[in-house]
Amino acid sequence: MEIIYKTALLFTLVFASFVTLAQTAVDKNNQPKTIAFYLQDRVEILDFAGPLEVFSYAGYEVFTVSKSEEEIKAQGVLTVKPDYSLKNAPKADILAVFGGNASSAYKDPEVIAWIKNQTDVAFYFSVCTGAFLLAEAGILHNKVATTFYGSLDDLEARYPAIDVRRDVRFVDNGKIITTAGISAGIDGALHLVAKLQGISAAKRTAYYMEYDNWVPGDGLTIGEEHIYNSLPSIQELQEYSGNYEYKDGGLMLIETGNRSGELHAYLNGKKYLLFSEEKDTFSTTNGDLIYFQRDTAHQIHSYMTDLKGPTYKKGA
Repeated sequence: MEIIYKTALLFTLVFASFVTLAQTAVDKNNQPKTIAFYLQDRVEILDFAGPLEVFSYAGYEVFTVSKSEEEIKAQGVLTVKPDYSLKNAPKADILAVFGGNASSAYKDPEVIAWIKNQTDVAFYFSVCTGAFLLAEAGILHNKVATTFYGSLDDLEARYPAIDVRRDVRFVDNGKIITTAGISAGIDGALHLVAKLQGISAAKRTAYYMEYDNWVPGDGLTIGEEHIYNSLPSIQELQEYSGNYEYKDGGLMLIETGNRSGELHAYLNGKKYLLFSEEKDTFSTTNGDLIYFQRDTAHQIHSYMTDLKGPTYKKGA
């Protein structure tokens, strides 16, 4: 079955008969869908480009805002034409701010006034020294936060009411997520996708991006249940390991992955990832589902790709 990704690249998925993940995925009808990226001149490219890739692939509508609609130069090399200015930017569900020449933004009263006015957003998200914009707007007052490693002391000195944390990829305060510098923004963005759409949605995004650096839960979450606690451990996944029948007389080998919540499926020498959704239900990198079945002794003995379809036995 051919899967067309947003990049127009074409991939082949062997689990052709799987039903779509939409049957069990988090209902996104009431989830935030639009994200405003505030960009200042000389903004760090990867600060915003990394999260842009994450959110775009995950299905969010991202638009850019700057002080005016005039072109800016990201890091002085990449020309960016903002979609909106402060005067005509529409409301967004999520407001994201970034580092790179951040002082030009957090020392600008007009920019800070605009950020303060975004009171009805569901989440604030900052990367690197973008945290200074949220700090200046009072959004991080009495909150825990992080920023680029070279600016931690400055953030702490300028804003003593902020509990500044070091050696963390991101800090999640519930409504406010701050990340460390540059590439850490990708981790924070994947975390927000996991928080809103489920861990498997974030894992599929990381897989598509070939971003192997992301370790689910490698951050600091404040005041709420850790969403990654539900992932089955590698040890718990061992009961799914084994050889299974596959369609048209084929064979499929399933082994535990190298991370919690993941299985590896091998067909014809090729490896495919399976992500844990709930007990005995896993999804593919395309979001389709595989359902493992148990016998009366509660041992895994087969799987199905469709609850109304054929059963493929373990131990073939």
